[in-house]
Amino acid sequence: MFSDLANKIFQESIEKYHIIDDVNQPFENPYPKDKIEHLLYRKNWIDTVQWHYEDIIRDPNIDPVAALKLKRLIDASNQDRTDTVEYVDSYFLQKYNDVQVKESATINSESPAWAIDRLSILALKIYHMQEEADRKDASDAHRAKCQEKLNVLLEQRVDLSTAIDQLIADIENGDKYMKVYKQMKMYNDDDLNPVLYNKNK
Repeated sequence: MFSDLANKIFQESIEKYHIIDDVNQPFENPYPKDKIEHLLYRKNWIDTVQWHYEDIIRDPNIDPVAALKLKRLIDASNQDRTDTVEYVDSYFLQKYNDVQVKESATINSESPAWAIDRLSILALKIYHMQEEADRKDASDAHRAKCQEKLNVLLEQRVDLSTAIDQLIADIENGDKYMKVYKQMKMYNDDDLNPVLYNKNK
């Protein structure tokens, strides 16, 4: 199942990041560039670094200049994340390009890659909730509460993984068809963001 592969690689990426646990550490992808594993590992690494960016920027004592710099890094990370999701969808579009779509086929509310995006972030939630459930310096009540949340997240991963595998099977069988809309973000575009294009007047 595709979700088994994705979950394995996401866990591998998260564990690798936390060996050093530094947003500035170098990134090395262990998978060949022409393999889907390469994109999955890259996708989760982006999510993992951004997870920690989001932690850092919530420090109430953060220096405003540092916070602005970090906001720019988060913006760039979001763009990288979106681009990588689209690369994953391109993989599925190419893989199932020759499938005979049935007349009764329907479209899904989200593409496979955007569902996989949620699975990647869910892997991070599980990893960090497990940390909290195991925290030695926390109260018993805190650990118990986090364990309850962890149980829900683990159930959610099973459900989401099942849904992703079913969607991919439906596409492969012609029961679903893919239709991918490329990003149309406006705030990064000099021609579409009024704050940016008005500066040029």
